[in-house]
Amino acid sequence: MVDAATLPDAPGIRLRAAELLALRDDIAAPARHRPATRRPGAVPARLAGAGMDLREIRAYVPGDDPRRLDPSATARTGQPHIRSLHEDRDDTTLLIADFRTPMLWGTGAALRSVRGARHLARAGWQAVQRGGSVAGLTVSGAGLAELAAGTGDAHMAEIARMLALQHDRALIDPALPALTEALAHAARLAPPGGRVILATAPGGWQMAEAALARLARRRRLTVALMLDEAEIAPPAGVLAISDGHASRLARMALPDLSAETARLAALGATPVEVQP
Repeated sequence: MVDAATLPDAPGIRLRAAELLALRDDIAAPARHRPATRRPGAVPARLAGAGMDLREIRAYVPGDDPRRLDPSATARTGQPHIRSLHEDRDDTTLLIADFRTPMLWGTGAALRSVRGARHLARAGWQAVQRGGSVAGLTVSGAGLAELAAGTGDAHMAEIARMLALQHDRALIDPALPALTEALAHAARLAPPGGRVILATAPGGWQMAEAALARLARRRRLTVALMLDEAEIAPPAGVLAISDGHASRLARMALPDLSAETARLAALGATPVEVQP
């Protein structure tokens, strides 16, 4: 078994918890509020909109949002009725780091996996600073690892240390397990109405569409597609490409992600292309 001490200790290849902890200082702190309850993630912030849980179906009155008309109740009674939803105050963010083989690659200053962890850590620190709760989940050849939702700097620091440890394990034992199990597990970690951010490679989600759609059904799901420098500005000319066993000559072209982002949107996710 390969020991973590033998891994190349180079910036951009080895993920260090210290660099994720340092990102806390790059996040501008917003105005803090007193929690509405003692439940983690409950904040009396201005609401982004209605939640997802049905409170009642009632008769329409002038001033109601017509987009909330309930077709069934309206047809049954002959009078316009609307669906009233509970307001969603749950501010929980689940960070999912894909540390599978396609993410353990890069041509620039850092591997996709390292950049993905940094992207997630920034989102985590932003959630902590607004008083929300954060959970973490990693998927790699070493299996799944998780930290349940919690609040505060100390909890986010634990997530940073988990990301660094699981990245080491991914480098030691690279593999490409299915993403389906991780997404099913994520549905148990992220409450309805919560945020989920998945950092993965382009195409990294495509064998798990059904699980992705289920996860997005009652949550705000963002899929961060970590682009490599060679995908932003591919080198000119013919390149020799090898996997250590076989080699071939090829030319690199700019990837067209329009079909992929459209499909993610159709599944209920928000795709984001993250450039180096």
